[in-house]
Amino acid sequence: MPKINKRFVDLISITDKDQVYWDDELKGFGIRIRVSGRKYYIVQTRYNGRQRKYTIGPHGPITCDQARTKALEVLSLLKSGKDPIEDNAKLRRSLTMKQLGEKFLTEYVPLHCKLSTQKEYKRNVELFINPSIGRKKVLEIVRKDIMKLHMEHAHIPYQANRTLGVLSKMFNLAEIWEMRPDYTNPCLHVKKYKEVNRERFLSSEEYKRLGEALLNSGATGSETLSAINAIWLLMMTGCRLGEIQTLKWEYIDFETSEFRLPDSKTGAKVVQVGSAVIERLSKINRKDYNPYVIIGKKLGAYLSDLQHPWRRIRAIANLDDVRLHDLRHSYASSGLLVGEGLTVIGKLLGHSQMQTTERYAHLANDPIKSAAEKISARIFKITT
Repeated sequence: MPKINKRFVDLISITDKDQVYWDDELKGFGIRIRVSGRKYYIVQTRYNGRQRKYTIGPHGPITCDQARTKALEVLSLLKSGKDPIEDNAKLRRSLTMKQLGEKFLTEYVPLHCKLSTQKEYKRNVELFINPSIGRKKVLEIVRKDIMKLHMEHAHIPYQANRTLGVLSKMFNLAEIWEMRPDYTNPCLHVKKYKEVNRERFLSSEEYKRLGEALLNSGATGSETLSAINAIWLLMMTGCRLGEIQTLKWEYIDFETSEFRLPDSKTGAKVVQVGSAVIERLSKINRKDYNPYVIIGKKLGAYLSDLQHPWRRIRAIANLDDVRLHDLRHSYASSGLLVGEGLTVIGKLLGHSQMQTTERYAHLANDPIKSAAEKISARIFKITT
């Protein structure tokens, strides 16, 4: 047998049948000559009692030395118990990330996630994951691919971290669904960006301006009563936006002043509300055809868009930097300012963990600061 090198390969003559020549130094390494004249470097050996053939690539684009190196690599992998031929076949059969995303959204998410979470997962997959790595095979994704995607959205750290979380869940499921080997989640050790919690609380003067804006909007008819009632309830109850939007009359206990919500971010819960809230609710006209308190334009539906009316109302109140969710933060801060403790505030807001409520801890000192101001002002007035 000849030693396969460039000179030998170039001099091989073409016949009317395919030919194979094996290297006299590296057992299993050879070159196949097609009738068409095309020449391909190959590897052939036995693995687990079976004959295994592996095509390295065509002569020309691949040099003889490169083919020999690749042949050594393949033979070494086979000797160590890894089959690159089967690995390549698995890669070809592997789903793309876009296909994994579709499977994730149709088979897992609807069964295990709340509607709001389903929408967020779908948004992450379609807007952030698919455009970046949707065409790549699930099996070929490595940590550097995840890090690249994460870095692409460094300017929006909150979103980048949420997308990383969705990807991690998808790869965990890919292992369960036997699309990847166990313990190969490429999101592991990708460090999340630091997130700064934005805290915005309304002052007494700002509350006054917001109340006036709501009254004026109702009087002029510039906003629907549903939108005004929804914002008022958000301000007066500390509830989350979705809890007020989907509030049904059957959830309200007028005698005990409670909202008995069958579902929320933290599961079923009871929301205690003040008499002012109950009085406001008693003045809202119920619609026989609609079970919701905050009715929408469609028959039997709730008002789904509060962002547009909120932007208009907050502009009137000169509160352009205030989000709807800040009304919940402001409700908590108001509780602390009237002397309620963090434990009570946490229960009012429906927090499942005390750590969530502790973000408001620094506000508990405000009454003490106020007292210090009054005392020092009195002493200053007497002594000067």
